Amino acid sequence: MKILVVGGGGREHAIIWKLKQGKRTAKVFCAPGNGGIASLATCIDYKATDIENIIKFAKNEGIDLTIVAQDDPLALGMVDALEKEGLRAFGPNKAAAQIEASKSFAKGLMKKNAIPTAAYEVFDDAKAAKAYLAGCTFPIVVKADGLALGKGVFICDNAAEAVKAVENIMVAKAFGKAGDRIIVEEFLSGHEVSVLVFTDGKTVLPMESSQDHKRVFDFDQGPNTGGMGAFSPSPYYTAEVEKETIDKIIMPTVRAMALEDCLFKGVLYFGLMLTKKGVKVLEYNARFGDPETQVILPRLKNELLDVMDAVIDGRLDQIQLEWDSRAAVCVIMASAGYPGQYQKGFEVMGLDTIAMLEDVMVFHAGTQREGEQIFTSGGRVLGVTALGDTLRLAADKAYTAVQRLSFEGAYFRKDIAMER
Repeated sequence: MKILVVGGGGREHAIIWKLKQGKRTAKVFCAPGNGGIASLATCIDYKATDIENIIKFAKNEGIDLTIVAQDDPLALGMVDALEKEGLRAFGPNKAAAQIEASKSFAKGLMKKNAIPTAAYEVFDDAKAAKAYLAGCTFPIVVKADGLALGKGVFICDNAAEAVKAVENIMVAKAFGKAGDRIIVEEFLSGHEVSVLVFTDGKTVLPMESSQDHKRVFDFDQGPNTGGMGAFSPSPYYTAEVEKETIDKIIMPTVRAMALEDCLFKGVLYFGLMLTKKGVKVLEYNARFGDPETQVILPRLKNELLDVMDAVIDGRLDQIQLEWDSRAAVCVIMASAGYPGQYQKGFEVMGLDTIAMLEDVMVFHAGTQREGEQIFTSGGRVLGVTALGDTLRLAADKAYTAVQRLSFEGAYFRKDIAMER
């Protein structure tokens, strides 16, 4: 069969890598793809948000399934548009994708349905937001309402930092229209955990737990990024915590979306904080997380296409997920300056040496291929992932592989999955 994956980062590389391991996948295309994906799939030169041309390609090529993996096209309604043309698609429709595309929608859903989350206020006006901040207790969190590549969240230790965040989001428009509205919310402390689930809107199948590292520097310092690394499973996500999460957060969320006429079919991501007062929701995503996907899919034993088909057809209750008992760790190699300004076009060296390392995978996030050479083309460049009997052993393998890879200005955190 023919499959089209929409997106071009490490998450999409991991999805395609997993699909290619299956018995049913004959041909995979990716729009737009990247240098690493090009070794597994045929990359087509369309932006992930180019709904019109992607639909034309899917029809002309006879694509059997389009997997919309990136947040922007989901928010724009790509799944709706594909289905309208009679094309099979995996991912939530536009109404359901609001759970990620609008933080105010998500917070309102949680408030209405008593789903535990941080206390918050929503603002459409920068002046009103600043006035509110004058009476706040710090630290506090300021978030852009819309999609901002994981960078629109600011943890502010004082009023000056919070005002600067408001100015950056709402006045300077650092994230474009995503910052037309902001959320100011209570700062939660505890252990952060990511839980992704497959759901067909009725049945929910949770994946193994994971955790990503958002801050750019070691020991969780510096600005937020799209993610500098991840590991799975989380040692803090115990059976007791899992039951609490499913009963109080996951199932109520899926039911609430159905009641709002936003039936969610696809992968729903729960960013959680394990606080002293219980589990609370930090954020929702309407798709596989990045870089969590890079540590979850290597542990999934099922054929991914079988699970996706069951989601689309509403028969997820017939699937039982099976998992590799080993741990996985992903270390992101990024360009110097990320998440701010960075340079591109540097050759990536050492990729040919990784094949000899057992249970190590390199997922490309921001690369482009020129002949047999790979060059950097983004802020997050590579996701170096390894499996091991323990988190520490998996991390050791990943960092051993990282030492074999290089490009000018390469930066990576040295504490992914450490001291846990």
